Amino acid sequence: NMDGLEWQRSKYTRITRKFLGYAEKLAVKFGDYHIADSTVVQSFLKEKYQMRCDYIGYGADVLMNEDESLLKEYDVRKYEYFILMARMEPENNIETILEGFSNSSSGKKFLVIGNTDNKLGRHLVTRFKADKRIRFTGAIFNNAQKIHTLKKFSRLYFHGHSVGGTNPSLLEAMASRALIAAHANPFNEAILNENAFYFSTSEHVTRLVEGVSRGEKENRMIDSNLQRIQNDFTWPEIIRQYETYFLHCIGVEKAATLRRQATDPVAMVVK
Repeated sequence: NMDGLEWQRSKYTRITRKFLGYAEKLAVKFGDYHIADSTVVQSFLKEKYQMRCDYIGYGADVLMNEDESLLKEYDVRKYEYFILMARMEPENNIETILEGFSNSSSGKKFLVIGNTDNKLGRHLVTRFKADKRIRFTGAIFNNAQKIHTLKKFSRLYFHGHSVGGTNPSLLEAMASRALIAAHANPFNEAILNENAFYFSTSEHVTRLVEGVSRGEKENRMIDSNLQRIQNDFTWPEIIRQYETYFLHCIGVEKAATLRRQATDPVAMVVK
């Protein structure tokens, strides 16, 4: 599985990124079968290496166990707050999102869910500490219901990831029936299509924060994303695709072995 073009991640040093690019070339050269979890990665690999790469996506569980009472812990009300959930990494565009929100006239809160105990996290906490609307809550572990509830009842869920294949947290937000604002890039657009709002600058974020509503159009976007999960990204469907692919690989190897035996005099004698 070729993952998500790791050498593009700005969190890595130049030397590390160079190594990851080299590792990608080794995987292409020595792998017998290749899978991409994103159609964008699949197209990139085919174009760059003139190779065959099959596509199998990622999966997400649809949850229906939201509990509005869990919002009390964060002092927010249903559809009256914005949220992002992410690792504090440059390519997740968290600073762009928070800058856009901070420049807005919104009176709603913004919950930042994630561990801030790294260089970027500490910088973000310091930069936006004067904005009392922005709350850094820390990470949430082993509580799927709480995570699902926070996404489901947010006014707008911001997904700033800009590098990689099909991002699991994006599929999970779709499965949680969140209204999504995603960073404008081919990876996100290939999954969401027209069923999300998009941003690339802090100014775009400001306009979204001040202008987003929860009407029929937004409900259709949420329903379409949920249907996409149920049709294409459930774990049973992903497992079925992998099983089919593994059986295909075994069949190809068996056929190749038979061909070698048929043309190898030594193998024929042994047989």
